Amino acid sequence: MIDTSVQTNVRSKPILPLSTTLGPVHIAVTDRAKALAIWQDVVGLDLIEETANLLVLGAGGKPLIALETSATRPVVPRTIGLYHVAIHVPSRADLAQMAVRALQRNVRISPTDHLVSEAIYLWDLDGNGIEITFETPWRGTLGDPDKGQTYAVTAEGKPHSGREPIDLDGLLGELGPAPQLAARMPDGTRIGHVHVHVNDLHRAMDFYRDVVGFAGFLLISSFGMGDVGLDYMPHTLAFNIWSGPNAALPPAGAAGLRWFTIVLPDAATLDGVKARLSAAGAPISAVDGGIETADPFGNRIRMLLSA
Repeated sequence: MIDTSVQTNVRSKPILPLSTTLGPVHIAVTDRAKALAIWQDVVGLDLIEETANLLVLGAGGKPLIALETSATRPVVPRTIGLYHVAIHVPSRADLAQMAVRALQRNVRISPTDHLVSEAIYLWDLDGNGIEITFETPWRGTLGDPDKGQTYAVTAEGKPHSGREPIDLDGLLGELGPAPQLAARMPDGTRIGHVHVHVNDLHRAMDFYRDVVGFAGFLLISSFGMGDVGLDYMPHTLAFNIWSGPNAALPPAGAAGLRWFTIVLPDAATLDGVKARLSAAGAPISAVDGGIETADPFGNRIRMLLSA
C-alpha cells in the first residue's frame, strides 16, 4: 500500500487544450556512429535529415528525436536534465520488434509492466535514457493513493505493483511462428512523454501544472516523483528528484537534454502560456514558430505552434 501521508493531492484539470502534443526532443551526444547504433539500429528510428552536427530521426517521415553530435563527454550522473524520453509505439508487436533488435545486438534492456502500459527501458552509449512504450489502458487503472490504494488495480480488481517484469516469451510471441523482423519503427510512432530530473517536486508541480498548464496527476514524496498530463493516462511530463536535492545543471559539453518541445494548437494558447510564464518570472525568448523557456531548474522547453 502507498503511504498516503506522503501523497500530495495535486489533481487539477488541464489549462492547455487536449490537442496539445509533444514534439521533437533535442539531445546532445558525443559521436554520430555510437548514437545511430542505438537510436537507429536498436530503437528503430529513421535518419530523416542530417545537417552539420544535427541528426534528425523519426518514424513515418515525422521527426521525433534530434541528436546534436556536439557533446564532449557522456551524461553526467546526478544532474538536472533528461531521465528518459518515451517513444510510444502503435502495437505490442512493435514493442516486441524493438526487443528483438536489442537482443540481437546484446543491448541491455529493462522490460517493465506498468499495467496501464508496457515499457522497455534502455540507454544510448552516452547514458541518455530511452523508454519504448505500448499503452494498455484496458488492462486496469492506476490506484488512488489518496484512498490508500495500491499503485495500480487490474480490470479484475486485483492489486498490481506497476513494476513487474514483462514476460519476454509472451511478448516475443506477438511476432507469430514465422516472424518477419522489422528494422524500423512504424508510422504512428510518437513522443509519448518526457521525464526529467528536478530538485524540488513541489516547485516542479507548480510550474508544469499552474504555469505551463498541464493537469496535475500525482506527487508522491516517498517515491520522489510527480507527473502531469492532459485528461488521460499515462502522463505527458514526469519529474523526479532522484539526482538529489542539490542537483544542478550538467557542465558545459555534457551529453543530455538540450530541450523538449510542446506543440500548441493555436496562437491564443501560446499567448496564454506566455502570460503565465511572464507572471511567474520564467525566462521567455523568441524562436522560430514560438518561444523558448525553462523550468525553475534549467530544463529548456520550446513551445511551438502546430504547423
